[in-house]
Amino acid sequence: MSAPREGFYEFEPFRIDASRRLLLRDGTDVPLKPKVFDTLLALVENSGRVVEKDELMSRVWPDTIVEENNLTQNISAIRKALGERRDEHRYVVTIPGRGYRFVADVRKTNGAEGRVDALTRGRGETEDAASPASDNGSASRALEGEEERAELPSATSAHDSRRKGFRRAVAAALVLAALLIGLVVALPRLRRSGANQPGLTESGRAIESIAVLPFVPLGAGAGDEHTGPGMADALITRLSNSRQLTVRSTSAVLRYAGQDPIASGRELNVDCVLDGKFQRAGERIRVTVQLVRVRDGAALWAATFDGKFTDIFAMQDSISEQVAGALTLRLTREEHERMLKRDTESAEAYQAYLKGRFLLDRRTSESVKRAKDYFQEAVERDPSYALAYVGLADCYHRFAQFRIAPSSEAIPKATAAASAALRLDDSLAEAHATLGVINFRYVWDLPTAEREFKRALELDPRYATAHMWYGFHLMAQRRFAEAEGEMQRAFELEPLSITINNAMGDYHLLKREYDRALEYYRKTVEMDPSLTVAQIGISRAYEHKGMYAEALAQYEAVRDKSESKLLPGAAGYTYAVTGRRDEARKILKRLTNGTKDSSDNPFLVAVIYAGLGERDAAFDWLERALAERALMPGPLLFDPRLDNLRDDARYKGMVRRMNLPS
Repeated sequence: MSAPREGFYEFEPFRIDASRRLLLRDGTDVPLKPKVFDTLLALVENSGRVVEKDELMSRVWPDTIVEENNLTQNISAIRKALGERRDEHRYVVTIPGRGYRFVADVRKTNGAEGRVDALTRGRGETEDAASPASDNGSASRALEGEEERAELPSATSAHDSRRKGFRRAVAAALVLAALLIGLVVALPRLRRSGANQPGLTESGRAIESIAVLPFVPLGAGAGDEHTGPGMADALITRLSNSRQLTVRSTSAVLRYAGQDPIASGRELNVDCVLDGKFQRAGERIRVTVQLVRVRDGAALWAATFDGKFTDIFAMQDSISEQVAGALTLRLTREEHERMLKRDTESAEAYQAYLKGRFLLDRRTSESVKRAKDYFQEAVERDPSYALAYVGLADCYHRFAQFRIAPSSEAIPKATAAASAALRLDDSLAEAHATLGVINFRYVWDLPTAEREFKRALELDPRYATAHMWYGFHLMAQRRFAEAEGEMQRAFELEPLSITINNAMGDYHLLKREYDRALEYYRKTVEMDPSLTVAQIGISRAYEHKGMYAEALAQYEAVRDKSESKLLPGAAGYTYAVTGRRDEARKILKRLTNGTKDSSDNPFLVAVIYAGLGERDAAFDWLERALAERALMPGPLLFDPRLDNLRDDARYKGMVRRMNLPS
């Protein structure tokens, strides 16, 4: 870089005194660390053109070999000092796989004389002519030249407001051109080492799938239990924005924490694994990550990142961008923006969110209660944190599902939280899917549920949970072929998800395909032996096959290991249909606490009465379940335990009141 390091550079309210190494805002000193100032000065002196990462690193650290994340953290510090959010791009624009461009209008002044020289808004002819990243010739360079003359709009300038529409269009073109002319390439360190092209297997087949394993803490007190899974979850979310790449879900990878990455990758059936370790000391954090090809164990990329935990977002930006580069992903503009999107700027809110997500994934009543408190804390610390509202919605939904709270109390709260998330960010597939399942299971508004499920899958076609919920919704409408397609798609996307496998068991149980249901339930238990609902599923499949001894043996095996409220009700039905009526009535007494009109789970009480052949009592409890919104469409329509009630006019009336096809 040949620009002189003297004089003054002015842009918007800022002024750089190069000789005194000062950044001023409206005459007030803005403190910067020396290397951060060097990085800013290098960008401003070259305003309007892409400054390659290698070029910047050579200038800022001329005699030192450093990791690229040092540059990324400097850029983050510059944005913070200038008051720019990561997604705003008023001053600094990231050019994926290449470097950075300073886009604000800059003028150079020569001291007290007041003479002003406008800095050239370089069109990049020289750098583009030499750039190996450009495959599109003069047309691409001409397009980029148009973009490089533009700056993004300022929120405080009246003049900028008049040009707002023009600048937005040009800014969009800027990002598009960067993606057209520059493939996201391997890291400079890998290019210099002459390594095999990252992102390809030895046979030349592009890498199409990846698992991000929970990061492992190093040393005593390196971090609490949520930090490693939380960091992996954040990277899973970011990388999932590329539709070229299949990314295993957080629920699928949790059980592989601390295990051998190659063996884990083989079990997860992926092409490569991102394996990470971290160490915390107070507010400092060091993260070491490596991208490993599963086939031969080859390291495609590795890096170490150091910084403050409060800068964890910049670290995640850098890791996800560099992994994308190592995989040579051709990201669209929308995919790239989503990958680097920040849902909060509050480290405290993010920390609370990670704790909530970790606990929610444990799927126990107690963990869901604790998760709700952490999501609530995240919302309080950052009321604009849309994903935290989604977490709250999921917790309240599970409050109803697990009977932690009455549906009449939990579901309005779940709806309010999901709606709040969408007011903040309508592009959240998770929030749309949660609203879909709420309207399907509890509100019985099938058209709204259909609309929300379709919107969720439009936003994220790889969201397996949305496919699963939509499958049950279609089944309840007796659209069986479509339902089968959605359920199979959910399983194809997440074949190792505990939730999806258990749901597949439930689906085939309702279809009365009991052997297939057993296969999925057994697989679920292998992955998580503590999951009581899968154990109950095995018992019910035996029961409906007429294998009552095996069903009761299964109940007995898990009875003392679980506090689930579902277990006694499920066993009570088996006792009822096998003639052990006294034992069935003991369970009824336990479920109703000896009362005649209240229970934590009125549907299970109804099921036992149906097994006893006492239809009036069964319908009384089904009515209570319906009134409490504890009666689900699928079980009402297809559960074999209700077969002896379906010819009754009262049953047909319930189907109509739940807006279900008869």
